[in-house]
Amino acid sequence: MNFRIADTFTDSLARLTGDEQKVVKTTAFDLQLNPAHPGMSFHKLDRAKDTRFWSVRAGSDIRLIVHKSASSLLLCYVDHHDKAYAWAERRKLEVHPTTGAAQFVEVRERVEEIRVPKYVDEPVPSVRVPASASPTPKPLLFAQTAEQLLLGFGVPVEWLEDVRKADEDSLLDLVEHLPAEAGEALLELATGGTPKAAPVVVQPNADPFEHPDALRRFRVVANVEELERAFEYPWEKWTIFLHPDQRQFVERDYNGPARVSGSAGTGKTIVALHRAAHLARVNADARVLLTTFSEGLATALRTRLRLLISSEPRLGERIEVAALDAVGLRLYEVSFGKARLATASDVRARLAKHAAKVSGSRFGESFLFGEWHQVVDAWQLQTWEEYRDVVRLGRKTRLSEGQRQLLWSVFDAVRQELQADGLVSLAGVFTRLAIEVPKRKHPPFEHVVLDEAQDVSVAQLKFLAAVGGGRPNALFFAGDLGQRIFQTAFSWKSLGVDVRGRSRSLMVNYRTSHQIRAQADRLLGTEIADVDGNSESRKGTVSVFNGPSPTVQEFKTPEDESKVVGDWIRSQVDAGLAAHEIGVFVRSEAELERAREALQHADVPFVILDERVQSVIGKASVATMHFAKGLEFRAVAVMACDDEVIPCSHASSA
Repeated sequence: MNFRIADTFTDSLARLTGDEQKVVKTTAFDLQLNPAHPGMSFHKLDRAKDTRFWSVRAGSDIRLIVHKSASSLLLCYVDHHDKAYAWAERRKLEVHPTTGAAQFVEVRERVEEIRVPKYVDEPVPSVRVPASASPTPKPLLFAQTAEQLLLGFGVPVEWLEDVRKADEDSLLDLVEHLPAEAGEALLELATGGTPKAAPVVVQPNADPFEHPDALRRFRVVANVEELERAFEYPWEKWTIFLHPDQRQFVERDYNGPARVSGSAGTGKTIVALHRAAHLARVNADARVLLTTFSEGLATALRTRLRLLISSEPRLGERIEVAALDAVGLRLYEVSFGKARLATASDVRARLAKHAAKVSGSRFGESFLFGEWHQVVDAWQLQTWEEYRDVVRLGRKTRLSEGQRQLLWSVFDAVRQELQADGLVSLAGVFTRLAIEVPKRKHPPFEHVVLDEAQDVSVAQLKFLAAVGGGRPNALFFAGDLGQRIFQTAFSWKSLGVDVRGRSRSLMVNYRTSHQIRAQADRLLGTEIADVDGNSESRKGTVSVFNGPSPTVQEFKTPEDESKVVGDWIRSQVDAGLAAHEIGVFVRSEAELERAREALQHADVPFVILDERVQSVIGKASVATMHFAKGLEFRAVAVMACDDEVIPCSHASSA
């Protein structure tokens, strides 16, 4: 008998208290070992439309909803008695007649008339409407869409009429009642996209649970160990779901560097993970580097990769997961000896010393360091001619040739002094490696997959271009230009990395609710272009689920803010969230104390995240916004958004 678990089961399990979850897990383990055990208290649900739904007692009031047939047992849902029964009475498990995929379908007559939520983005002034005027009905989105096409998207037959009546106000609420693949296709169609319909020919005797759309919902659990892993990690963690439409980006052969982009939550990291595993799988002797810009994100990638390849552990022997700086320093040490890195404070001191020797220098310490870091050191400029001609993208202060000459006298003195003292920057490490790697008989890696690629530096990209060597499938990038934080814009093409024609955007957002995404989208344009002319469009990006609207509050004092945020954190914990599922973020280290005070007021244990500490089970996370990149939490508070803190006044004037 096949023992399966549905995503709806793990989702509902996560909403129970810790003690309730323990009882449910024990019952599930017993079911997996022996579903026919006489101690199992099965009860047939007479009011359910699907006669194969049963309940199983787990404690006095908790019930597991299972779907039982002669060949399989499926864990579907768990909740308190009445809520669990109500869930089962509103659903049935069916095989879609067109796609052939197994799917839960809500029973249409059991669903109340769909209520249209109203989301008010901005206050609208009252306008007197003449009594004779009536609102213009909004156009129906799918009235002219062919029925066979809608069925090909996975729309259940009994929901076709509701889909036909959907307009822009009712669509988002409607998709919550539909299987995920149907909802995503309708959202994409409504925003001008062209979704890829599922195959319309159902193969005879095909297993409906093996269809790609069903694999995102149901998973066979072979033994107690697999079931334990399913309970240990949230659904999205242990399945590492790859949307069928995204698989093409993972498995395609590219004749040069390739890049996938998309806003936060569209699955770029998941594509990168699967790409690394795919490259290792199809190239038996290849060494694959899966990398990103920080050790914290590298740790998260490492954890996810272990889950992804748990059934193929040998792949992990050929996939190195590490922060790019750590990789560079290790390779540098092998070739040239351990690097003695120049610290930021050391560079600042030397800049100030040499600037004081130059008459007529009116540039401040902040400007000098920014110019050094973003221009001179970033591009590893060695001569006056190179500095005179360099394009200073991202630097807001325009410089005449005379000013550049004066500045170069300072920078050149610092550069020579660092070199004489045997000190090197990270940019220098990667620049020297970029020169050395092509001389090797074999590159250090046959394939490199870089996540958060928008924050790659000039020198790092030079190094990666040297590692790739122009080979097919050698370089794969995942990133979002709108999330660039640490690097100014520069031309990838000029460094030998041309992704034109091999760049694609992901448009379906799985992690961010409609409400949060809509609020965030106000801060960015609908289209962002890089220096080489490659554009990333946000137009048409859709979220696949609703959620509470983000709350924005103002306070008169920092003390008031810390108290209110602390009360909110306490309420989240009291509602059942684990402490490690909560994150509190501020703009910079200068505002961390405000976050500390909120957590102390909430009486919730917490840890401040940095390169050494990425997360701690049992404790809430406190960090700067920059460190939050790539991390996930169920509840987040952003504090200290004061004037001149966001946006940062000194950062904007650099």
